[in-house]
Amino acid sequence: MDLKQIKELMAAMERAGIKKLTIKQKGGDELHLERQEEHPSQPQVATFYPPVYTHPPAREAEGIARPASVQKAVHEETSSKEKQSEEKSGKFVTAPLVGTYYAAASPDDPHFVKVGDRVDENTVVCIIEAMKVMNEVKAGMSGTIAEIFIENAHPVEFGTKLFRIV
Repeated sequence: MDLKQIKELMAAMERAGIKKLTIKQKGGDELHLERQEEHPSQPQVATFYPPVYTHPPAREAEGIARPASVQKAVHEETSSKEKQSEEKSGKFVTAPLVGTYYAAASPDDPHFVKVGDRVDENTVVCIIEAMKVMNEVKAGMSGTIAEIFIENAHPVEFGTKLFRIV
C-alpha cells in the first residue's frame, strides 16, 4: 500500500466519521489508522490513586551483588534515610505519572490542599497534566497534610513524593 492510498483512506475516514480502521493484507501486513478529535467536547480527566511507598526495595533481595565499598555507602545512606524517616513519620502521596504538577484547578482558584488540611481517600490533592490531559490525583489515604514537597507548575516523574500525610 502506498502513501497515496493511505491518504485516500484517511480522507474517507474523515468524511465517514470513522475513528479507527484496521486493514489486514494477505501477506500478513497490517495497517492500523486511528484519528483523534481535534476539539474534544469535554476535557478529559483521569483519576489516579497513587501508590504508597514505605521503604525502598532491597536490592540484595533482587540478587544483585555489590562491591564492599558500595555496600558501605548504601548502608550509610540507608541509615541516614531511616533517621530522617523516623523524624518525619507518615505516608507519602507520590506522582502516579510523569507530567506537570498543579496545586489548583486554575491559577485563580485556591489550592486543593495546604499543610494542616484533613484529607480522606477520595480527596483530590492536586492535578498532574500529561499530554494536555488533566489527571486528578486523590490522597488514597486518610490523615492530615504535614508537608508539600513540590511547587506549583513544576515537572514531576513517576514516584516523585508530592505530600507527606500523618
